[in-house]
Amino acid sequence: MQVKRSFVRRSFVQPSFSKSTFCLSALLLVSCSTQPPRADATASAAPTLGCPDLTAASLGLPGLTTVKAELVGMGAVTPPGAALPLPAHCKLTGALNERTSTVDGKPYAIGFELRLPFDWNGKFFFQGGGGNDGVIRDAFGALSFAQGGSTTNALTRGYAVVSTDAGHKAEAAPIVGGALFGMDPQARLDYGYNAVSEVTVASKFIIQRFYGKRPERSYFMGCSNGGRQAMIAAARLADQYDGVVAGNPGFNLPKAAIQHAWDSQAFAAVAPRTPEGKPIISQAFSPADMSLVASKVLEKCDALDGVADGMVNNAPACKAAFKLSELTCTGDKTATCLSAAQVVSLQKVFTGPRDSKGMALYADWPFDAGVGAFGWRIWKMGTAPAATPNSIIATMGGASLPYIFSNPPTALSGADTTVIDYLLGYNFDSDAGKVNAISGTYAQSPMAFMTPPNPSDLSAFKKRGGKMIVVHGNSDPVFSVNDTIRWYGELNTAQRGDAASFARLFTVPGMAHCSGGPSTDNFDGLDALVNWVEKGLPPDRIEASARAANADTKAWPTRTRPLCAYPKFAKYKGTGDVEVSSSFVCEQEQRQ
Repeated sequence: MQVKRSFVRRSFVQPSFSKSTFCLSALLLVSCSTQPPRADATASAAPTLGCPDLTAASLGLPGLTTVKAELVGMGAVTPPGAALPLPAHCKLTGALNERTSTVDGKPYAIGFELRLPFDWNGKFFFQGGGGNDGVIRDAFGALSFAQGGSTTNALTRGYAVVSTDAGHKAEAAPIVGGALFGMDPQARLDYGYNAVSEVTVASKFIIQRFYGKRPERSYFMGCSNGGRQAMIAAARLADQYDGVVAGNPGFNLPKAAIQHAWDSQAFAAVAPRTPEGKPIISQAFSPADMSLVASKVLEKCDALDGVADGMVNNAPACKAAFKLSELTCTGDKTATCLSAAQVVSLQKVFTGPRDSKGMALYADWPFDAGVGAFGWRIWKMGTAPAATPNSIIATMGGASLPYIFSNPPTALSGADTTVIDYLLGYNFDSDAGKVNAISGTYAQSPMAFMTPPNPSDLSAFKKRGGKMIVVHGNSDPVFSVNDTIRWYGELNTAQRGDAASFARLFTVPGMAHCSGGPSTDNFDGLDALVNWVEKGLPPDRIEASARAANADTKAWPTRTRPLCAYPKFAKYKGTGDVEVSSSFVCEQEQRQ
């Protein structure tokens, strides 16, 4: 009965679909149960369906209106970078809760792709999305957040894999096209959490009709917004998942979006101007300027972990050792220093957004070796030598703040400089509060539908026996690793110091947003999670390696390192090959 209460509770939050969700929960009591498979009248009465027989009519699933199933033969598809072709499987695409919005008049549905291997390992894998979603990605089940990392995937390993567009389709409009769904209140909720819930339940129903039994284990893995979705799954769907891997999670995404406006204004203050007086943000700091900052970070912090190897493993000690002010030019700007205005600008960025009273609106950021890498620049400043920037925070992020993460939403044309003008005019006293506001049609605030209800309360997930691995790059320019570290501290406090029994955080020196940067960004989080869930082996360290495709690691393309469970870091033993993981131990900094 615990599962039934869970779905009824969500139906009150989602009045638009309360009837279908309730009916589906009743059908799925056997599937959603955390107990071993058992005989059930509903399950036994429904015969299994072959791939060609999977239709909306034959499934009879409430809210499922569109289904297309096709057989994919062994070897027919080889994903990019994969060592082996995909196994024979049934590929099913479908749509849930099709409707026409009464607010913006546009059609909406929760689209999904479910791939069902014929040689099934009995497990379910939800592949998290990314960005503003709006597309259905191939449900292969990527096992590395880094492109060209893993040469296998969850589908090849025998998992049934699903992905979703999170309840909307990206539109063909300049800059704002991916965020236009924010005008529809239900699409906001689908993007925030409801699509994950609906697709999870629907997938398990279809799996039972196809294989004749429910999944024995269920896992969720994603990075960025997919990492946020993984945390949503642990918090809102504790009865559905045995384990989650959350990479660089934007669990406070609306607050992180405020940082986009903050960054834009800080960079604009020192950027050169067009003849019309518009800032050229990409030129606020040259690549050489940011490389200078990175080199000075390494100069002060590289050896704090026992060896100078181009990586900052001991981040806490680095915070005390590196002072940005020491880079200030004493005279004219040269290649070896930053202007006083640049130092003020960059210090503002790394301190994080604040209102006029000095109250923090998001988080601060650590200085790390990755700040000089392209992955940091393209997110923060971009490369466009014009007033309309191409930085990702000013395009995808810049459109998300007014449309999705403000209540009520603000409509922008997206043409010319309208989005960056919005960011440059953002008021941190009067506008920042919109992430927590409700207004008329928009009955849930952006923080309410985007962030887990209480991120530090995972007691239901823990009680179920669920396990969580969170991985976050120290040079992430989008979501601050310090925000994730703060969350983990709050989780540990809520658990009275016992968070590590079911949730572990791994910070990745040098890694940018999900991958890249001077880092060992290739690792198998799923393998570590499965060993924890199914074998009772909690991960103290996860082995990671550099990638040949990562331009930031050309100096050490075969390097391996341990990722250490926070608050420990990888420390050199004092002997052994510095390119090999076994020469490092996980230790915690000893503070005086």
